[in-house]
Amino acid sequence: MSKAKHINGIEPVPCYIMPDRSAPEYELIIEQLQNSGNSPIGSSYYYIIANDNRRSLCRIIHGSGTVFFHEVIDHEKYSISDSDIDEVVKPEREISSLPGHYQVSPDIETKLRALKNIQ
Repeated sequence: MSKAKHINGIEPVPCYIMPDRSAPEYELIIEQLQNSGNSPIGSSYYYIIANDNRRSLCRIIHGSGTVFFHEVIDHEKYSISDSDIDEVVKPEREISSLPGHYQVSPDIETKLRALKNIQ
């Protein structure tokens, strides 16, 4: 990961992570998203992670039975508002075995699919 500066203790966005064996929840996230009926957008699965007062749109690139890449995305770059993100953080959208992880809403999925088709 790059050595970007932290400003006021806030991690810069986007934040890229190359998963390794020290972070087994990535495989669990993919499994839960696949089991919930979510389909990939392009080659990526998207979800929301919420902890404390911070909520982030995340993307996992998956293939050949492993997670290649994880990214915390600047959701505003994809025309997704803070209120779009806030609407997702509800118990019924939570990924069952992962507290604080939520499936994206149909509205967010539509925006991501539309932008993916443009790029």
